[in-house]
Parts: sequence; structure tokens; C-alpha cells
Amino acid sequence: MKPKSVKIGSAVAENNVFLAPLAGYTDFAFRSICAGYGAGLAFTEMVSANGLLYNSKATKELLYTAPDEKIKGVQLFGSDAALMKEAVLREELAPFDVIDVNMGCPVPKIYGNGAGSALLNDLPKAEKILTAMCSTGRNVTVKIRLGAERGKSVAVEFAKMAEGAGVKLITVHGRYRPDYYAGEVHFDEIARVKNAVNVPVIANGGIFSRADAETMMEKTGADGVMVARGALAKPYLFSEILEREYAFDLYTVVSRQLELLQTRFEDRRIAVNFRKVMPQYLKGVAGEKEWKRAFTQVSSCEEILALLKGRKA
Repeated sequence: MKPKSVKIGSAVAENNVFLAPLAGYTDFAFRSICAGYGAGLAFTEMVSANGLLYNSKATKELLYTAPDEKIKGVQLFGSDAALMKEAVLREELAPFDVIDVNMGCPVPKIYGNGAGSALLNDLPKAEKILTAMCSTGRNVTVKIRLGAERGKSVAVEFAKMAEGAGVKLITVHGRYRPDYYAGEVHFDEIARVKNAVNVPVIANGGIFSRADAETMMEKTGADGVMVARGALAKPYLFSEILEREYAFDLYTVVSRQLELLQTRFEDRRIAVNFRKVMPQYLKGVAGEKEWKRAFTQVSSCEEILALLKGRKA
């Protein structure tokens, strides 16, 4: 896939292959790894606007950034226009070049609180939120799905509204809320959005290989792609899509990831979180089940590295 830069208001991503926000995974260390493999823009995990305004320690920890993130993206979620605007103006978000709004998350807890994909049911409310956020002058973007109900796409109408509200880029996950992360990606609906607006459109959904990315670009005409779960097992997927040479050694990558995390968090906390991270890295490897079982028991970074050394031996 031929890379091209993407202008996002006053910010510029050096290429058009982005890393999606992934709760529990896209912390500053993983974003740094993906940036090293060529990700043009990588977003934080979803950040609660309410949590930020209430000075939640856990929320603020999601805002840590790495020195090698050339362009920084944060994703907010919430359902109140005034609070979302207030969150955008917080000093904690000042380091970020791009502020994305999640209006596509299908998870019941988010949906039930009127945020995420629930806003696809209420375009006037979504417009109020986006207009308020864009009035700050920041580079605001939005990530959506096709609709909250399967087969009832509101993507084009929503995208036109979002562009009118002032967003600088729209990312479209080509599935409906009930589909979650499986099933058909509707390229034609993403293409309709691309043809309906003038701001850049990034296509998302089902990208696990260079071929997937090329198919997505060919069938949608989008300005770029956003990789999500495909990066968890293969952070080098960005290099593959961009047709760049790369080297990948799991021990080296995990060592670097742990090293970065140790600058912020205590050892056991990192290890416990890696109980879910390592199974992603091990997808498809020989002895996957046994290795996954072993990594679910780790309680220190030293144990993680020892297991990886044993795997290499």
C-alpha cells in the first residue's frame, strides 16, 4: 500500500496507517512499539471525559505518552456536550495533537450510559457534542460505526453532520453495533461516507494483513486505514502494510515494552496486565495453548522474560 500523509486540521500524520484505540492494550509503551514499526498515528485507550474531570488517577494514567510519538492522539468518550468541551480544554490534553471522540463503541456499559454507539441513535445530541468540542479550536476527529441497528446505516448522514460541526477527520468501522468485532465489513458503506464528505476518511474493521489493508483501500477509496486487533499479535503489521523492511523478535519487543512500562508502574501491576497481553502476541504460534497458560500465571516482569527465553531455547 502506498503511504501518504494525512492532514488533520493543523496536525499532519506522516502516513495513513493508524493504530486504533484499544482498551487495555494501547498504552504508551505499546503505542511506542507500533510507532517504531511505522504507525502514522496511534491513539490512547478510551478516556472517560467524566473521569478526567473528576481527576481520576486511573484516567490520567491513560494519558501518559512516549517521547517517540511524533503525533499524539487521545480518544475521549462521554455523552454530555458541556462536559466533553470542558475535558478538551483540560491541561492534561494539551500535549495531544488530535482529540478523537468515540461514537462507535458497542460495549453495553458504554452504550447504556448514552455514549459510544448510542450516539448513532441521536444525531442532534452527537452534533451538540461535536460542535461544542470543535468550538475550542482543537483538532477534533470522530470514530463511528455504520449504525446502532444492523442494516440501518446512518453513516453518511452522521458524517455530513460531523463535518458540518467542524471535525477534521472521520474514522468509519464498517460494521454495525450488534456485530461487535466479527462478521462482514461493509466496504460499500465506507465508500459512501468517503464520497459524501471532504474531510479525510479512515477505514477500519477486519485488517489483519497487508492484503486486508489493500482490499479496504481499493474497495472504499478511503484516505487511510486504522488497524485494531490485528496489531496486538503483529505490531509489525504497520511495516508490512507500508511495505517497509522490518525485524521482529518477540523477546526484544516485549523487553522494550516492559522497560518502558517500568518507568511508570510497579512490577507486579505490569505483570498482571501482561497476562492478557501475552496471549495476543502468542496467537498462532506452536504450542500456543501451553504458552498462554504459562503466561497467565506470571507475577513479575522477570518471570515474563524468563518464559520468553525458555521459549527461544
